Amino acid sequence: MKPSRLLLSAALLAASPLFAADFREGNIEYPSTAKVDVVEDYHGTRVSDPYRWLEDDARTSDEVADWVRRQNELTFGYLKSIPQRGAIRERLEKLWNYERYTSPFKAGDYYYVFHNDGLQNQSVIYRSKSLDDRGDVVLDPNQWSAEGTHALSGMAFSDSGRYMAFAKSVAGSDWQEWFVMDMESGEQLDDHLQWTKFTGATWTKDDKGFFYGRFDAPTEGEEFQALNTGQKLYYHRVGTSQDEDVLVYQRPDEPSWGFAPSVSEDGRYLVISIWKGTDARNMVLYKDLTEPYGMPIELIGTFENDYSFIGNDGTTFYFRTDLEAPRKRVIAIDLRRPQREHWNEILPQDENVLTSANIVSNMIVARYMKDAVTQVRLHKKDGSLVRNVEFPGYGSAGGFGGRSSDTETFYTYSSFNTPPSIYRYDMITGKSELWKRAAVDFDPDDYVVKQVFYPSKDGTKVPMFIAHKKGLKLDGNNPTLLYGYGGFNVSLTPSFSVTRLAWMEMGGVFAMANLRGGGEYGEAWHAAGTKLQKQNVFDDFIAAAEYLIATKYTKSDKLAIQGGSNGGLLVGACMAQRPELFGACLPAVGVMDMLRFHKFTIGWAWVDDYGSSDDPDEFEALLAYSPYHNMQPGTEYPPTMITTADTDDRVVPGHSFKFAAALQYAHRGDNPVLIRIETRAGHGAGKPTSKIIEEVADQWAFLADNLGMNLN
Repeated sequence: MKPSRLLLSAALLAASPLFAADFREGNIEYPSTAKVDVVEDYHGTRVSDPYRWLEDDARTSDEVADWVRRQNELTFGYLKSIPQRGAIRERLEKLWNYERYTSPFKAGDYYYVFHNDGLQNQSVIYRSKSLDDRGDVVLDPNQWSAEGTHALSGMAFSDSGRYMAFAKSVAGSDWQEWFVMDMESGEQLDDHLQWTKFTGATWTKDDKGFFYGRFDAPTEGEEFQALNTGQKLYYHRVGTSQDEDVLVYQRPDEPSWGFAPSVSEDGRYLVISIWKGTDARNMVLYKDLTEPYGMPIELIGTFENDYSFIGNDGTTFYFRTDLEAPRKRVIAIDLRRPQREHWNEILPQDENVLTSANIVSNMIVARYMKDAVTQVRLHKKDGSLVRNVEFPGYGSAGGFGGRSSDTETFYTYSSFNTPPSIYRYDMITGKSELWKRAAVDFDPDDYVVKQVFYPSKDGTKVPMFIAHKKGLKLDGNNPTLLYGYGGFNVSLTPSFSVTRLAWMEMGGVFAMANLRGGGEYGEAWHAAGTKLQKQNVFDDFIAAAEYLIATKYTKSDKLAIQGGSNGGLLVGACMAQRPELFGACLPAVGVMDMLRFHKFTIGWAWVDDYGSSDDPDEFEALLAYSPYHNMQPGTEYPPTMITTADTDDRVVPGHSFKFAAALQYAHRGDNPVLIRIETRAGHGAGKPTSKIIEEVADQWAFLADNLGMNLN
């Protein structure tokens, strides 16, 4: 049901906002938001949705666009009045202005690396034949748009390195457009693929083309809200138009299925992982590419477990799986005897979680996680251990890519107080050699990082990292920022962040809790924070806050909480349940209406983690914590700044719009409750450096102002 445009326009005109001139006195008058009479019946329970009209796209609805404008006028007026903001922004920009690289990778005869000179909105791709030479620019996304809002969102090289397929995204949207570059001439070809999302590109060994997934073109005007279903798998031949692409596989009878293609390194097989939703469980098909008219053959025919293709030796396929192993293991399946009784275990389940595995130098590089800290082990393909890779302290390591024939690989190591360091790793000798180390304007020895374990409401031990300047007094007066996520099997690991460094420089404590719902301890830990168990996630986060207060790191008036996306839901739910516990809240791009999230873009896929209001039992659980539905009129809520973006087609901004309206209506007291709406930006990926600095400056200034931080 949609409200009448005429009635809505009249209501908006009648509700013109009055802005207070003096923000510092706390006398904020919020823009009035029209209510509409929308009530839905869920299994016999009638639920009001008075701000349903804010689900409309601000780019096509004049009423929503006007609401966005009025809210931003209030929010940015407030932020500009904060005396500390200028100094915070200046320091952020200075910290951010350091030269940084990604781990190199090789394609054909060249090394490729992403490089940013410090304040470039997007990193630039260089290539060279030597690691000692930065080389030549291959692709500079900064040339695509003046404001830096066009970003590189995907890339795949052909087997010989002759061609590069690359994807562009505009304003942070999940939609991608793919192009092809001839690396010999340096020219971009005429190839142009549209309406792709949630896909990569994987080349056939002959360099003639690649496989990718795409959707049908959405109805005009619904590109950023319509459901993303019915993905199809295509093959594109270089030099042809998209209209000529060959349909490889589709399942119109299963519109929720998506297809992730991968060509085996030997070029013989196309491996198709079929996914539905965000659950890792998948089906697997394969196609022998030496048989051009052969159909894909089913190898794994159910969605009971996760099977991640690692590589192959001829007809032997290696997979990382959680079959009979919630912390994952590696198995081998021979296509000549694919029955389950013939499957071989290569790496058995460990006491720690096997987060990923791949094959480099004919060895299995197995990455494990112990209490959210990275461990890496090298194994022969028979499973025997070759060696461990050693890392210093509490940190995260990533990289270790390559091919079976490579004798070297690269990895990056960082922690909260350790800027990224990139190492070349000799697969034969096991020697790590520093290649690049980020030169950030700070002294790592001035900071402390530690890990603690605290009890949640039901007694479960939950790990949490705490980082701060040395010499901290545990007197309960430290401004503290508690960050969390707790969902979708995502693990939070200690890594370097300029924004968090700036926060600690300001005298703040940074804490990051590894909540249930994440993947830190395997599938059991994940499942304990899903569907009817989702309240465990909020209990874990609330218990983390109580621990920080009990151990005298901080107190409620000095404690802020932050999270984005599913973490935005976390913040919204916790501030609804315990508004007195927090001194400030920063929910970003959050899922705030838990009864309707599955009706937009890829939201239907989150039912795996959240459940659905279509199910009576799950509806009751969702309604109990849905932030939008649990704002209680007359309640004094903590100072809150919601952040979202107008081009977010992952978690549509209507979630944050409706939550902000409900919060401003319910809130009583002088605490500011604001929404900051970024333009020409999406869920976060590809956001230009300039916009990141501005947003973080606003967030840290908001916290400094409301937590009473003295930055002199």
